[in-house]
Amino acid sequence: MSGFTAGVIVFPGSNCDRDAANAWKELGCGEAKLLWHQSTDLQNVDIVIVPGGFSYGDALRAGAIARFAPIMDEVAKFAAGGGLVMGICNGFQILCEAGLLPGALARNEGLKFVCKHVDLRVETTNSPFTSACEKDATLSIPIAHGEGRYVCTPEMHAQLVDEDRILFRYASDNPNGSQDDIAGVLGGPRRNVMGMMPHPERAVRVGLGSADGACMFQSILATLTQAQV
Repeated sequence: MSGFTAGVIVFPGSNCDRDAANAWKELGCGEAKLLWHQSTDLQNVDIVIVPGGFSYGDALRAGAIARFAPIMDEVAKFAAGGGLVMGICNGFQILCEAGLLPGALARNEGLKFVCKHVDLRVETTNSPFTSACEKDATLSIPIAHGEGRYVCTPEMHAQLVDEDRILFRYASDNPNGSQDDIAGVLGGPRRNVMGMMPHPERAVRVGLGSADGACMFQSILATLTQAQV
């Protein structure tokens, strides 16, 4: 298969790994490999996707155990070298727990699991993950989480704003009480690590309720293609 290879990490309790792999392949981005959490080999992938689910049953708190999985050391090295890392929902929680992204994800306001489509506003297109999106565009993307309330220190929030590292905000209804309506952020030495609570891999064709998530995968494909030139 032509294109690029995505490595999708599989933890005990992951439930969106196949969705992410299927979205990558369906959109013509290339091959997807499922990488077991105990592995220490990323198999020369071009991007790592840390998918949604309930890794290790969300014991202690979401992502708290998964961040110690052997493969996460390799993900950290990959990210430090500029490799693209995409964390979705539980993946966002894991990347925050691992220190690859700033802030933390806390229990939703109201302490209830929330599952529905929400409107996201694209806050920046200066990223490998949104370069093919339109700034200030509204995207309809589903959420499904119980610990999605983004929080960080005032100092970190100011830094995120100053450095244009807030990727998405909830556009109309903040479903979990996230600080400053934040739904996704950027990190890494080259703005190469991202995390978001909504699920773009569940919104890649109209039959799923929305195709708005496709622009993120198209952005990644364009970034990887440009890097090859």
